[in-house]
Amino acid sequence: MPSSVPVEIRTQALLFDMDGVLISSLGSAVRCWRRWAAIYGIPDAENFALPHGVPARDIIRGVRPDVDTDDALRVIEDLEIEDASDLQVLPGVAALLNSLPPERWTIVTSCTRRLAEARLAAAGLPMPQTMITADMVTRGKPDPEPYRRGADVLRFSPADCIVVEDAASGVAAGVAAGCRVLALLSSTPVDELQAATWIVPSLDGVTAKRREGHLRITVPAGI
Repeated sequence: MPSSVPVEIRTQALLFDMDGVLISSLGSAVRCWRRWAAIYGIPDAENFALPHGVPARDIIRGVRPDVDTDDALRVIEDLEIEDASDLQVLPGVAALLNSLPPERWTIVTSCTRRLAEARLAAAGLPMPQTMITADMVTRGKPDPEPYRRGADVLRFSPADCIVVEDAASGVAAGVAAGCRVLALLSSTPVDELQAATWIVPSLDGVTAKRREGHLRITVPAGI
């Protein structure tokens, strides 16, 4: 339930989505997917609507099930890696990540590892010790598998982790995994994020402090 006052939360670890949570690559993603759609003969390619929070492999299978998915995935990866000129780090992200012990956070993204690593490098953000990417799971968000895997690689139970998301599919995945969810209003209307535990505009003002055996997260007043 969103709070109208700041809250302090005890948790063991944070599981971050990447696009729309840590960085904004929406401009690049839209441009590249429209170029990809033109290459693959998708009707009205210049207006191709990119579904947010859906793994690229699933997008490809949905619109061109007849092509080699691995080849098509490599094409969109190459396009997106080359187009990072307007990638932005979102408010509050650098300070929060740099305050976290490295063993207490990871990224759980619908990007492939190759693309995720390229975007983090372009943004100048720290690389987590472990990371769950689309090519490491059988079922992507909104299935709970990615966030269950994220909790597992940090050696905590999902109930002891907070998911940080901006997409409805990611919120659903976090809830289904058994995590509490902090939702950000960077890409999705607030009425589509109501399943989240807390909703805030951004990570600006969200802080983390290590206490004996746990993290203490302070979240500003939400929506």
